[in-house]
Formats: sequence, C-alpha cells, structure tokens
Amino acid sequence: MAATLLRRLTAAVALLVAASALAVAPGTPAGAEPDDPEGGSKTLRAALESAARGHIEAKNRLENSRKRQKKLRTALVAAQLDVKQMQVRVAEVANRSYRLGRYNAMSMLLNASTPDVFLDRAQNLDMMAQLDGRTLVRYRQALDTQTRAKTALDREVKEQQKQVTVLAKKKREAELALASVGGGQVAGGYVNANSPLAKRAPRNSDGSWPKESCTVNDPTTSGCITPRLLHAYQQARAAGFKRYTSCFSQRSSGEHPKGRACDHSAAPGGFENVNASGGDRTYGNNLAAYYVKNADRLGVLYVIWYRQIWHPSNGWTSYSGSGGPNATHTNHVHLSVI
Repeated sequence: MAATLLRRLTAAVALLVAASALAVAPGTPAGAEPDDPEGGSKTLRAALESAARGHIEAKNRLENSRKRQKKLRTALVAAQLDVKQMQVRVAEVANRSYRLGRYNAMSMLLNASTPDVFLDRAQNLDMMAQLDGRTLVRYRQALDTQTRAKTALDREVKEQQKQVTVLAKKKREAELALASVGGGQVAGGYVNANSPLAKRAPRNSDGSWPKESCTVNDPTTSGCITPRLLHAYQQARAAGFKRYTSCFSQRSSGEHPKGRACDHSAAPGGFENVNASGGDRTYGNNLAAYYVKNADRLGVLYVIWYRQIWHPSNGWTSYSGSGGPNATHTNHVHLSVI
C-alpha cells in the first residue's frame, strides 16, 4: 500500500514538473532565467539602448538644423539682394554729395532770388539730407543683417557636421555591441509594403521625444508602462496584431522594468517553448515589419525577432542570442520604445 502511494506521489510530482516547464508567467517567456528572461547581458542591453537613443536624438537635431539652414539661406539671399539695392542708393547719395558739396549747397541758398525761393531750397536740402541719412542707416542695417545670416548659416553647417559625427559614432557603438555576442552582420530583415501606418505619438515642438516614465497601467500585466508604449501597443492592436502580449516585468535590466518594452507572442495562446513556424512565424514577420515601418511615428528604439534585430542606426542585422526560443526571439517579437 505504501509502495503504491509512493508511486502515485512520484507520478504527480513528475506531472507538476512537466507542467511547470511549459507554463509561462506574464513577462517571462518559457525557457528563460527569471532575472534575464530574454538572454543577452545587462551591458549589451545598455549599449543598444544608448546607441539607439543617441542616434534618434542626433537625427532629430540634424533634421532641425537642416530646416534652420534652409530658412537662413533664404534670409541670406534676401539680405544680399537688399544690400545690392542699397548700394545703388548709397552711390547716388555719394555722387550727389560730390557734385554739390557744402559750398555749392550754401551758394544755392544765397543765390535765391526771393525769400520764398530761399525757403523752398532750404526745405528741399533738409529733406535731401534726411533722405541721405536714412539711406545710409538702412544700408548699415542691410549689411548687419547679411552678416548675421551668414554667421548663423556657418554655425548650422558646423552643427550638422557635429550631428553626422554623432550618428556615425552611435552606429559604430551598436555594431560593436552586437559583434560582442556574435551578431551584427547585415541581415535581410522583415519588410512588408502593405504594413499600415500608425498614428503618430506626441512629440515636443522641436520634434524631440518628451521624457516619460512608467505612469499608466499596463493592460497586459499588473504593472505600469509609459504613455508612448501604450500608444504603440494600442496602434498595433488596431492594426490587427492582437495575440498575447506582455509588457512590464521586474527584471535586472532592459526596458521592461521601465515600462518601455513589450513581448508579443507569435502563437495565439501565449509564449511557447518552440520556434515559431507557419502562420505564427508569418504573424511575427508582419508585426516586426509593422513596428519598423512606423519606427519614426512610434518612437521605436529597436525590434528583435527571429535572430535578427532592427536598430535605427544599422537597420536589420543578425542577433545571435544563445539558448531557447525566448533567448533567440524565435517565439516572440520584442519591442522597445524610447
């Protein structure tokens, strides 16, 4: 009797162990360590985040600088035209002054035949002097405007050169980070020309992304996420991507504990400890393509799917996570937003 009971208990324990191997807690896909569910290292994730954020910010500053440069070029052309026109008027003033001079002007007044003629000539000379004075002042202003426009334009050119250097640096940082784990090679990526366009997430007046923290309820867990991640999640669902998703989770690093990342299961029922195939893989392909197409609209930092990562500075490259389907991101699409 005791032996029979022991066998039953042993079988029950075995079933529980098998079940726990397949069970998936929110935000912790199967086959993953509790403190590092998606593989990689804290250093790698920090490097990828820094490189992506730096790229996005530098790109925005570069675009703003180009816009300012365009306006400054227009202003400079207008200032140069104004200077040329004023140069003609100044030349006329100089020529008239040369011909008349102070002595001749006085002679014009003394030789007046009547008091009325004298007053008329005096008034005309005073008006001429005022006109000449305004002409010279206007010319000086035109020259100053031209100089300021040229100086500002030169400053914007330097700013653009600076941001181009930053972009190159961030690209190199991402390459080195990925190379350190055996990835970073150019990959085909996931592109779908039919991906719908998402509604744009709010930006600052200068086009930069406002700083956000974990302030709104996460609809996928009991945690919190940022308003921007909520917007991306809702836009994806509106586009038809409604399979199981987990966003916030307590982890040692990365964007999940900051409320800036979501994991989208490829399978309808949740994270499975198998590589997605067939319709599940197609779903993941299309979701990854959707986020990349709308990266600028949603503030995407990076997307990881099926051993590849999309990074704003490098595009799609290989991502050689080691481990099961979760670590290689072959059972879920990872999204991180700025």
